[in-house]
Amino acid sequence: MRFAIFGVGAVGGYFGGRLVQAGEDVTFIARGDHLKVLRAKGLRVDSVKGDIFLSPVTAIDDPAKVGTVDVVLLGIKTWQVPVAAKQIQPLIGENTMVLPLQNGVEAATQLTDVLGSENVCGGLAKIVCFLAGPGHIRHTGMDPYIGFGELNNRHTERAEALLRTLKHAGINAEIMSDITAALWQKFLFVVSWGGIGAITRAPIGVIRTVPQTRRLIEQAMGEISDVARAHQIHLPEDIVATTLEFMDTLPPNGTTSMQRDIAEGRPSEIEAWNGAVVRLGGEAGVAVSLNAFIYGSLLPLEKKARGELRFET
Repeated sequence: MRFAIFGVGAVGGYFGGRLVQAGEDVTFIARGDHLKVLRAKGLRVDSVKGDIFLSPVTAIDDPAKVGTVDVVLLGIKTWQVPVAAKQIQPLIGENTMVLPLQNGVEAATQLTDVLGSENVCGGLAKIVCFLAGPGHIRHTGMDPYIGFGELNNRHTERAEALLRTLKHAGINAEIMSDITAALWQKFLFVVSWGGIGAITRAPIGVIRTVPQTRRLIEQAMGEISDVARAHQIHLPEDIVATTLEFMDTLPPNGTTSMQRDIAEGRPSEIEAWNGAVVRLGGEAGVAVSLNAFIYGSLLPLEKKARGELRFET
């Protein structure tokens, strides 16, 4: 299959690297220092599943020079999705799958608003990794996983072909029977962890063992579960309990991307995480007091990172 990795951050870089390693036709679409390093030195992935170094790799900054592909993997930040939807149009043929891997529940809708529904799928990734530097990914935990599916939950040949290709690349992958519910299940997990982690500035091993912060995570999950059900999303009745059990299996030093971005003064995905809980809760008339507190507490730092406020910390 022919792939375009649009955005070579930690997630796009990791999965794109594994696909290249497996012999797939992969073009990385990047810019700035990432593009320079990919072209000059290649892609390095340090991973608990085995390190890889790939040189050369195909890297370009203009999607129009690539041509149509079978799959576009979006490895960008959530706030970049609406703009990316317009930029990736030259990559899309009649049967192209556009697969967003953002943490959130709104990316697919943002893509279909621009591209229509035929080429857009729902997708989610599970991996603990971060960008160690331009062209350098560090994967520190969790078996890398991609869950995906057509937005109407139909089984299609293109989805089956993608599944076979991902598995051939050593990626744990699955076609979801209800991709929207799957997105919300991950949303419940990562937003609760990320919000409490950002407030406390502590890794998962700490916030899950301190009783007070564990209760906060549980409360945040409960609010998100209530919002999902108000929007007719079918989540398991025991979703909070099973998610807490899964959280207990993670490496104790784990942190979320939003938590790291806020701690390091970078723009974060707060609007698409706890901010989305507040918006979607408001639409459904569901009280989300803890998520509203998290969102409001972190908003000044977010505005500072985006240059909208100036103050000393």
